Amino acid sequence: MQTKRRTTKRQNSSNTKIAPLTLARPRTSSEWMEEPNLVFADGMLHPDPKVGIPLYGPRSLGTGRHKREVHLGFIGTGEAVENAQSFYTELAEGVDGDEDHQPFPGCQADRGFRCDLSMDANTVELITRQESLQILGIKNQRQRFEAMVGLLQSKMEILTQKDHPLDYVVLVLPKDLYRECRVTDYYEKGVGEVHRNLRRAFKAMAMRFHKPTQILQEATTLGLSSRDRKLDHKSKIAWNLFTGLYFKVDGLPWGPTGLPPASCFIGVSFFRPLGERSTLRTSVVQAFDENGEGLVLRGHDFQWDEDKYGRAPHLTEDMAGKLVGIVLDRYEKERGQLPQRVVLHKTSRFEPDERAGFEQALSKVNQYDLLALTPTSEVRLLRLGQYPPLRGTAFTVGDILYLYTSGYLPTLAAYPHGHVPSSLQIADHVGDSSRSQILRESLILTKMNWNSANFSGLMPITLRFSRLVGDILREVPSGETPEPKYKYYM
Repeated sequence: MQTKRRTTKRQNSSNTKIAPLTLARPRTSSEWMEEPNLVFADGMLHPDPKVGIPLYGPRSLGTGRHKREVHLGFIGTGEAVENAQSFYTELAEGVDGDEDHQPFPGCQADRGFRCDLSMDANTVELITRQESLQILGIKNQRQRFEAMVGLLQSKMEILTQKDHPLDYVVLVLPKDLYRECRVTDYYEKGVGEVHRNLRRAFKAMAMRFHKPTQILQEATTLGLSSRDRKLDHKSKIAWNLFTGLYFKVDGLPWGPTGLPPASCFIGVSFFRPLGERSTLRTSVVQAFDENGEGLVLRGHDFQWDEDKYGRAPHLTEDMAGKLVGIVLDRYEKERGQLPQRVVLHKTSRFEPDERAGFEQALSKVNQYDLLALTPTSEVRLLRLGQYPPLRGTAFTVGDILYLYTSGYLPTLAAYPHGHVPSSLQIADHVGDSSRSQILRESLILTKMNWNSANFSGLMPITLRFSRLVGDILREVPSGETPEPKYKYYM
């Protein structure tokens, strides 16, 4: 009987029909925003820097910020400096493009950035053969790296004290010095593994001399590719190099459109100071006002235990309030009044205490928005045909909002990237502005990277620069006040 009952139970169980799981159809919507224009000389508009600058000239042309002549200084070995000077001279004449690259118009009084380059033997500080051999002869990697930074500091000191005009310093390194001194990795007791990068260390050191800098490899000036490094097309190199140069000598290559007057856009990121294991610091980029002006500010130290709290740091209510207070105080000092509106960008969601601190500090301004923007590949929008979605496409899945800041560009009738584009997830938004406004502003801020002449980028410049700035700020000693201008970090 027991056996029979068990058999019957199994039979009844096997005959039971389970209803299929039914999922609700997700609510979706999509829209497309037209590409925002940029402002060039005399208020002329165009969405593409590589068209606007040749046609109209840079934004600050005809103003007191425009330099008609830019004085270049050089640090490097004799041959490397000579090659770099020839390279700048060649590019300043203009560079032909091809079917995939727009031509570079040059940089002279009558073309391109509408200024002339001046290179003088008196603004060159050579790294001698003996100095190179001494550096390369140091076997310990850390000691070699630190000796190189020390040598470059002495060269910067001599170069900037000369009684000759100097606007911009080029460090050009031959292959052997660059290869042997590019990075160092070492273990430090109480800290653990430490990684340092020569570019970051040089930028942090050089800002003490109040001269913007550019680092070039001699291989770039000679047009030499390698197994590990393929050179970009020469017109692309020229566009990026001279766009950065023009901004670093206080010019404005282009300006944004559609940003409300008296607005302040802030990007918040975090970095770990050099030699610290459990201390983090906030690096703040007060990225732009409505004219494209910006500042770099360094926040306070705070303790963060990744093992206890996770890898994504967040601020206490008090620290968040102090951070915004630093920015508002500096804005008021620079502009003589508080901003009418503040937009604060992060890549992670706002924790409740963190949000409360930000909102309390922002109660001083009329309007504000807290916006978390996170790149994601987990959700993609598929478009019929061979091309990806258009840049400027926004879509929702349920209550979650996404924005494509990269994608097919109708203005260029092309997709300039070789990978499937990712969208930005609007992970958090608290504030006064409409959804359409924050999307349009995010789109325009992806076009404000003056370190290149690319049409746009994935991230708004607020967040892109806050991370890059943090990499350099970690090399600035705590007792030093870092330079607030972007040009020293580019």
